[in-house]
Amino acid sequence: MVALAQLRSLALALPASEEGRSYGTIAFKVRGKLFARLRDDDTVLALRVEEGTKEALVQGADETFFTTPHYDGYPYVLIRLATVDPAELAELLAEGWRQRAPARLVAAIDAGQAREGG
Repeated sequence: MVALAQLRSLALALPASEEGRSYGTIAFKVRGKLFARLRDDDTVLALRVEEGTKEALVQGADETFFTTPHYDGYPYVLIRLATVDPAELAELLAEGWRQRAPARLVAAIDAGQAREGG
């Protein structure tokens, strides 16, 4: 289970991430662009993902990931915070962040990681 405090910690650990509001709920943005938001009362997260990732997650056996007709055609998957693995959520948040972050920021992060790793 991922509680709101842990979700905040994971999302805000990403460079230039900030907490805001979207559709009346807590949202996480990078340089003003939404990459995740709570869909309801802290139990479901709408997270930006690549279309192929969305399909794979939703079609998997795990009921943690789902979608609704409202999200058809949009690159967002719905995630039940009560059942998601925190490590998997961290990876998916990073993917969503990368899709919305400016290319220069992503490149700078990637360059920094390459220097640290090698």
